[in-house]
Amino acid sequence: MIPATFDYVAPTSLDEALSALAEHGDDAKIIAGGQSLLPILRMRLNAPEWVIDLGRIDSLRGISDDGDHLVIGAMTTHDAVLRDPLVREHAQVVSEAVSHLADAQVRHRGTFGGALAHADPAGDLGAPALALGASFVIAGPNGTRTVPASEFFVDLFESAVGEDEILTQVHLPKHTGWGARYEKFVRVVHQWPIVAVAATVRTDGDTIAEARVGLTNMGSTPLRATAVEEALAGQPATEDAVAAAAAHAAEGTQPPSDLNGDADYRRHLATVLTRRAVLAAAGVA
Repeated sequence: MIPATFDYVAPTSLDEALSALAEHGDDAKIIAGGQSLLPILRMRLNAPEWVIDLGRIDSLRGISDDGDHLVIGAMTTHDAVLRDPLVREHAQVVSEAVSHLADAQVRHRGTFGGALAHADPAGDLGAPALALGASFVIAGPNGTRTVPASEFFVDLFESAVGEDEILTQVHLPKHTGWGARYEKFVRVVHQWPIVAVAATVRTDGDTIAEARVGLTNMGSTPLRATAVEEALAGQPATEDAVAAAAAHAAEGTQPPSDLNGDADYRRHLATVLTRRAVLAAAGVA
């Protein structure tokens, strides 16, 4: 289908973008890489009168080291994140997840912040962001505010970014030296995950000192598998110990049922993928 007619503006600064958003209000939509919004427009699931393109705002791009965390500009492409050595060294689970995200064409156009702000529970970036304890910098008419990942994902396709606000940065706390794995189960390559698990693990010798586990498509938002994390702490990095902890992966979740699988199937997948992801992140062959 062809989108409904809309007016288009491409500001060159964040202030201009916020002004345009304030001027047009509910009649406007923000476009970043367009990989989420354009299909919605083409299917006429949304018909804004104005589209505000952030593509010319250079200040929203880039990856930098800010001491104890990395700063990723919201308009940084997935491909730039995937190729960045800082992300590979200090936030390996994000590199793992981005490498599984769609195909090369989407990774070259889609943006890190755009995908997170879209808040799709089946998106590949929410679970790693939760696992790392990311925080999100949001700009609005009253200045900027920072929201932790635990409060950023509000509901299905709903984030903490208000109608008059723009996500500008994502801060990733460094997990240098932690092992990582993103396990994704799909029927067709490049498909949205039926279930996926992001795991990052710090070992001390043969013991799991700490673990962080995020779940994809196990509810209306990305989720932390806190029961698994607690069960893993201080346990030996063995198949039996990890399997026992992974059995808690589906606790407290409300996975959807659809043509790809019902809720019980997804709960089973979560335990299997959590075991695989943690074992790989812990370096257990």
